[in-house]
Amino acid sequence: MRISEENKLEKIIIVGDRVLIKPKTARDQTKSGLYLPPGVQAKEKVQEGYIMKVGPGYPIPADFGYDEESWGQEEEEVRYIPLQAKEGDLAIYLQRDAIEINYLGEKYFIVPQSAVLMLVREEDL
Repeated sequence: MRISEENKLEKIIIVGDRVLIKPKTARDQTKSGLYLPPGVQAKEKVQEGYIMKVGPGYPIPADFGYDEESWGQEEEEVRYIPLQAKEGDLAIYLQRDAIEINYLGEKYFIVPQSAVLMLVREEDL
């Protein structure tokens, strides 16, 4: 299978309550017209980017109640409380909690959902 722009993230699995964010392109000019050197935007406390992949959520412990029938059964799969974030959402997040990774020449951040401050969702996307 060849890696293309459409399928390059298929093999990535995000674990737990984390999301994979592609940072929004930084503006290199301020509202007043000043040009910012590279890296100034990256040092801001709050960043924004698009959610590319979402983890399964918060794991729920299996029911530990006593049941005679449960001795012979196989372990049930882990269940999760899903995250609010969805692929395609614009996320405003805290930079200090983000972990930067480079994958196939692209810059991404892995961010726990607790560091996401706000989501902007376009329903028609």
